[in-house]
Amino acid sequence: MSYFFAGLLSFLIVFLLIPPLRKLAYRIDFVDKPRPDVERKIHREPIPLTAGIAIFAGFVVTYFVFIRDNLGQSAAILAGGLLILGIGMVDDWYKTHGKELPALPKLIIQVLAAVIVYQSGIVFHGFTNPFSGQEFLLPTWLQFILTVMWIFGVTTVINFSDGMDGLAGGLSTISAVTLFVVALAKGQTDSAMMAIALVGVGVGYLRYNKPPAKVFMGDAGASFIGFMLAVIALNGAFKQATVLSLFIPILALGVPIFDNLFVVFKRLLNGKPIYQADATQAHYRLLASGLNPKQVVMFLCLVNVCFSLTSIIILMLHV
Repeated sequence: MSYFFAGLLSFLIVFLLIPPLRKLAYRIDFVDKPRPDVERKIHREPIPLTAGIAIFAGFVVTYFVFIRDNLGQSAAILAGGLLILGIGMVDDWYKTHGKELPALPKLIIQVLAAVIVYQSGIVFHGFTNPFSGQEFLLPTWLQFILTVMWIFGVTTVINFSDGMDGLAGGLSTISAVTLFVVALAKGQTDSAMMAIALVGVGVGYLRYNKPPAKVFMGDAGASFIGFMLAVIALNGAFKQATVLSLFIPILALGVPIFDNLFVVFKRLLNGKPIYQADATQAHYRLLASGLNPKQVVMFLCLVNVCFSLTSIIILMLHV
């Protein structure tokens, strides 16, 4: 029952905070303006970029109401989340003025947030042999690299997926539901609570972000959600994972991860910077193929559900 109330609380906070934050965004001109010269800008009127603040508030309040264990890790998660939100807000502010924040400050802050989480003990330690039950611990240096790469990578792919009304919110909510089921099955109450809080904020945000969107979460909100999904997976699905069950969290985030791996490789092959935004993501390609925005979002969310169900099947097989 506590999971229900946690999800409800995070939902209500986001649902109630977004309207006043929308009004504030219009007052201070913190809005995403349509630009006909940019192929990724498909909306036709200014849209507030303040939903990330509501998402952060909904998650953090719920976290501290329902999770009281391990103050060190809680402080690290909050500090990392604040850093991610803060640099995202700066990036969004640049965008409202038709500018781009250089990639290096974003990279430094996001890696720093990941390092803070690593130092708190939320680490990818290794994996378990499904036949003997023996645990294979990775060298400390490799644990560090894989942990930081995972957090940074998931933070980035969720942000890259935020290019269409309802898409990033829908994909991340499906992923959060999957990680919630995995954490419940493993008896990991803290990870389950974090996941259900993320489900609540996702549903609350989608209430205003479904087509046509009334608000965007911007880089701040998308990066924060990605960061938290990465932490939840590290603190839950990756714990005591076998070789095959390592794919559970990867499949739970299937569409954002596989789509953006394709995008990154394509940009590298074309000699473009990885952070240079373009219209090569799956949602833009599907839109160009003739599908309308609602069909694109429904299709990609359905694919992510299939990935998520596959990950749950792997979990049930105990392999």
